[in-house]
Amino acid sequence: MSGAPPAHADAATGAPDAESHAAHEPADAARHDVVIVGGGLAGLTLALQLKRRFADIDILVIERRAHPVPVAAHKVGESSVEIGAHYFAKVLGLEEHLKTAQLKKFGFRFFFSEGRRDIDQVTEIGASRYLAVPSYQIDRGIFENFLGAECARRGIRFVDGARVQTIDLAAGTSGEPHRTHYLRGGREHRVDSRWLVDAGGRAGLLKRKLGLAEANGHAAHAVWFRIQDRITLDDWVADPMWRASCEPPARWMSTNHLVGAGYWVWLIPLASGSHSVGIVADPALHPLESMDTFDKAMEWFRTYQPRLYDELDGKRDKLQDFAFFRRFSYGCKQVFSADRWALTGEAGLFLDPFYSPGSDFIAIGNTYITELIGRDRAGQHLGAHAQLYDQIYHSFYASTLALYEGQYPIFGDPGVLPVKVIWDYSYYWGVLSQLFFHGRLADLAALGALRGELMACQQLNVEMQRFLRAWSAVSDKRNPAVMLDQAALPWFRRLNASLNDELDDAQFRARIRASTALLRELAGEIVDRACGAHPGLDASALRRAIEAAAAGGPACSGFGDGPLLFEVPDAARNRSTARADSAAPDAAACASDADSLGTRLVA
Repeated sequence: MSGAPPAHADAATGAPDAESHAAHEPADAARHDVVIVGGGLAGLTLALQLKRRFADIDILVIERRAHPVPVAAHKVGESSVEIGAHYFAKVLGLEEHLKTAQLKKFGFRFFFSEGRRDIDQVTEIGASRYLAVPSYQIDRGIFENFLGAECARRGIRFVDGARVQTIDLAAGTSGEPHRTHYLRGGREHRVDSRWLVDAGGRAGLLKRKLGLAEANGHAAHAVWFRIQDRITLDDWVADPMWRASCEPPARWMSTNHLVGAGYWVWLIPLASGSHSVGIVADPALHPLESMDTFDKAMEWFRTYQPRLYDELDGKRDKLQDFAFFRRFSYGCKQVFSADRWALTGEAGLFLDPFYSPGSDFIAIGNTYITELIGRDRAGQHLGAHAQLYDQIYHSFYASTLALYEGQYPIFGDPGVLPVKVIWDYSYYWGVLSQLFFHGRLADLAALGALRGELMACQQLNVEMQRFLRAWSAVSDKRNPAVMLDQAALPWFRRLNASLNDELDDAQFRARIRASTALLRELAGEIVDRACGAHPGLDASALRRAIEAAAAGGPACSGFGDGPLLFEVPDAARNRSTARADSAAPDAAACASDADSLGTRLVA
């Protein structure tokens, strides 16, 4: 599919122009199959997914902002990971746009650089090469302008500059339409729809109307801004060997995390040439009041991340925006209903940006909504499926929230955080990503057959996060100059590449059981390492979870035969040789990962 803007679109932005909007202006009391309130990332992608699935469906998207929206300084949520990137590229068919108009992301990267200017002399976590499954840095302005144009091109009615006034939901399962009232250009409009989806973000129209708001225990806050210039982190180091240790030598294309106890800083490059910068922190350790203006944030950088302060100090005139959220994470009691309404994106719930799960949960939520609308169009009952999809979605939310809640003090620990990152990746790629990539997200038969394994993995993760907190409380927190190269772990590369496999039902069940075995093996190594260094650690709950995960499963995962963790770094060794248990991979080794994993796990 071409990334070029369609007819009746602004050539510079890819957004529909006023003429195309006028052509799609709905008449009063018009009837639609689906009305989506909110034409941001969640709403526009849902519209495209529905239209791709049901060619004859009639969709109206109502968006508050006028298009085109500004590039760069538009919205946060710019870093995608594997599920979200796969959703955009493959499920929605937008791969050409991602490859030509956005930046390919060089994975996540972490530097334990608190109080330091010499980032080559601290512990670094990241991959020296691209892994098999791509992800992207998303300039939200460019992307949402493109999505709006793509909706118009595919025959989706998109009305911008419109403010929703009220939503009247039909009672129960009466079959009567929902009604939405909105203002545009001083004129009131009324539209009816069989389905009503709130994708309007944190305003939470349906959530407030139905009393669905639900707090969680994650109290972190965030501040962020965009600088109209590139922050080339690679230039912070003069050593050519350090620069050449990555191929391409472009660490700046990663989502870079500068981490310390109770906080992390993001650096995300955007295709427009700007750079997104943010601070996310636990208020118990770094109060919002210490960073809630640009000048305060700069003083905070001067203390905690001085090399970034040096970089930004000369770019103050390039500041494009500044914003903050006091408490960004929240839940929602229900997001899907058999009464033909749903919430998606931040209109429902939001977790934490540390691993960039926002677009993942949009992809997951939109997929469940699409399945429910499909059942309704086929005349099938919705009650059981709506309830089960809601329960499953919330179980994914709870499992992912465990990665963040209470974990921010660990972020300054160069010994424990690298282990946590490996574990969290393994849980994400081994379970949730497998479900999404292999099309089993809404396959209730497959989920039922694997219920024991999925529950065992969930419990392993909960106990692992508790254990990591306890370990970090007693660790020595040494910060040697070493790159912990994820691409040098063969099993880690294979797990990532396994997402590209094509699996039948039996092979998929075997894959989830292999993932369960992998998590069990990895948890055992983590316990051995932590308790070997700190014999007083209580690992009893985690050991019980490991034993429970072993019941009825394979003896080994098949992902790797050697150690799973990085070698414990030796501060006395030279940085260029202190890497991991395995040698760094060459390009041929990376390219063969998918084939070798297929032979071992899918045969």
